[in-house]
Amino acid sequence: MFLELRDISASYGAIQALSKVSLNVPQGAIVALLGSNGAGKSSTLNAICKLIEPSGGEVLFDGKPIHKLKSDDIVRQGLVQVPEGREVFKDMSVEENLELGAFVRAKAKDQAENFERVYAMFPRLKERRAQRASTLSGGEQQMLAIGRALMARPRILLLDEPSMGLSPLLVEQIFQTITRLNREQGLTILLVEQDVRLALTVASYAYILENGEITLQGPSEQLINDPAVRRAYLGA
Repeated sequence: MFLELRDISASYGAIQALSKVSLNVPQGAIVALLGSNGAGKSSTLNAICKLIEPSGGEVLFDGKPIHKLKSDDIVRQGLVQVPEGREVFKDMSVEENLELGAFVRAKAKDQAENFERVYAMFPRLKERRAQRASTLSGGEQQMLAIGRALMARPRILLLDEPSMGLSPLLVEQIFQTITRLNREQGLTILLVEQDVRLALTVASYAYILENGEITLQGPSEQLINDPAVRRAYLGA
């Protein structure tokens, strides 16, 4: 497997956030990690990227253990996270935000090509490249957060709640972009999302977390028709 978690556990002080979470992300796939608010979805991404320290288990990327690496070294391996809430640098321009995305992993000689690729994916960012990020709409800030991650030339993109706080139209645009990145560029994506129905339409496989534990997994088309999933998450 391209990305593999083996029995990952993690805590915030005395609070157990994850308990022996195991999942696999094949290369070139979109895999969704689903669940209600507080289920442990963001904690799983943070454990992968070493933003929280796993208390047990292993994380392997391309067959090699990475759970003992530092966060910046994990980025250098090609794992890049788009955080929940976008977290752009609001006092900096669009272009300055994008430049920061390339700082750790991309080579200076690739900078122009990186900008070209991001601006081709998000023409709105090119139009607003000199504007401060604080002046962008929520949807544009989400585009910027994804574009900043793409500047690092990721091998796998970890997306944390990309639909959060956006209008239905903007959510549709963002998820069209996610699908394009996967289909046109072959980018592997681990998608954390609270909108279960939406995530199951773009992912090929999904895991459902409850209270820090994987309780259900399977192909998306199977889960979307599962009676328990429909009752708990799809209002049916």
